[in-house]
Amino acid sequence: MRTIPNALRIRNALENAIVEGIYAPGARLDPEALEREFDCSRTPIREALYQLEASGLVRVMPKRGTFVTTWTAEQLTERFEVMAEAEATCGRLAARRITEAEMAEFEAIHQRCHELAEAGDTEGYYRHNSLFHHCIYRATHNAFLEQEAARLHAMLQPYRRMQLRVRNRMSRSFNEHDQIVAAIRAGDPEAAATALRDHVIVQGDRFHDLLSALRQTVEERAAR
Repeated sequence: MRTIPNALRIRNALENAIVEGIYAPGARLDPEALEREFDCSRTPIREALYQLEASGLVRVMPKRGTFVTTWTAEQLTERFEVMAEAEATCGRLAARRITEAEMAEFEAIHQRCHELAEAGDTEGYYRHNSLFHHCIYRATHNAFLEQEAARLHAMLQPYRRMQLRVRNRMSRSFNEHDQIVAAIRAGDPEAAATALRDHVIVQGDRFHDLLSALRQTVEERAAR
């Protein structure tokens, strides 16, 4: 069995930790602490951090350290706009190209999202929400688009996670998923594109809710 290179293993672990909110936006990543955590030298830690910087998840600031990326309101808006259009394209292609086996997997994940939303399990819903979107990316049968959509998805995951802290957001998210599934099941490319764009775009009250959740996260981190 092929051994995963140390830097890649560390990068994957740190990416998951950022996406899961263990390291919140603005948090500093301490190389010495990471060396102890992963029981390795500085070299693979440095390589992993460079890879995360290339993906946009962290920023390496000379003489200050490495920090989980925090964007301004304008930068967040720009990234959510791009992601909304990318997901709309994925929905459009998936509605035309999804196979029966892929549709069955997609609907099974959707059903699990329903169960988790009913149970009020935010963490479980969050994980399965990611699986839901990756099913759509794969169903495009366009490897380049799948890769780019997944990269954007990972980049914005810490912020999308925060959205689920807003009251009733999880139930609204599931209802939006329901419309997406129905459009893809019906083979309606434009309805799927519209449903996904509306699901991902963050405007108006949703954007103000996101900024409020971000401020709350920063305040909680400062109080620790």
